[in-house]
Amino acid sequence: MQRRKKKRRRAADEGAYTCPSCGEEIVIPLDLSAGSEQEYGEDCPVCCNPNIIHVEFFEEGDPPRVWAEAE
Repeated sequence: MQRRKKKRRRAADEGAYTCPSCGEEIVIPLDLSAGSEQEYGEDCPVCCNPNIIHVEFFEEGDPPRVWAEAE
């Protein structure tokens, strides 16, 4: 019998993006106090390539949108 891997639910103050260089899913903390639209540079903790991280917050109850572009 094969066991299914349970998908971990992220906390409300966490988001995730897929690194455009290595394809790994990276979980990051989210902070709404920095504004509803955010953009900042961050190196991937797996492959160390630089990324531009984008975060958009929407209405309460809607999940934020998080994505990355290679720098």
